[in-house]
Formats: sequence, C-alpha cells, structure tokens
Amino acid sequence: MVVYYQIAGQKIGSHWLSIATLSTMFIGSWASMGGSKKEAPKAPPINAKDQDEEKFIQEFIKAAEQESGEGAKHREGH
Repeated sequence: MVVYYQIAGQKIGSHWLSIATLSTMFIGSWASMGGSKKEAPKAPPINAKDQDEEKFIQEFIKAAEQESGEGAKHREGH
C-alpha cells in the first residue's frame, strides 16, 4: 500500500521519498568522510637556538630510538 504525496504538482509515492531520503543520507555521509588524507608530522618541530643545538638534539633522538629498538629486540627473545 503506497501513499502518494503531491510535490511540485507531481504525485510522488512514499517509497520514492524514502529511497531519496536514504540515498541522500548515505551519499552525504560518504562524501563527508572522504577528503584528503594528510600525513601527520612524525615529530614536533625542533626549536633550537642555533645549528649546533639542533644537530645535538637530532643525534640524541636518533640514539634514543636505537636504544629503545635494541631493548625491544632483547625482550622478545625471553
């Protein structure tokens, strides 16, 4: 049983209105979830006073990452 509505001078069945409503909702949500995928920065910026300080900080971070990587390998062996 279909109910007809008069819209802009046309008889439109209720099933077409529900199809249009659901389609609009799904397409709208799909479109809003899309978009560009920006890659987040890997680390916060280094606010060093000069080049020497920046180089020291980068080397310290690299050494700390290597240490944490080696520690994780040793723990896996147990």
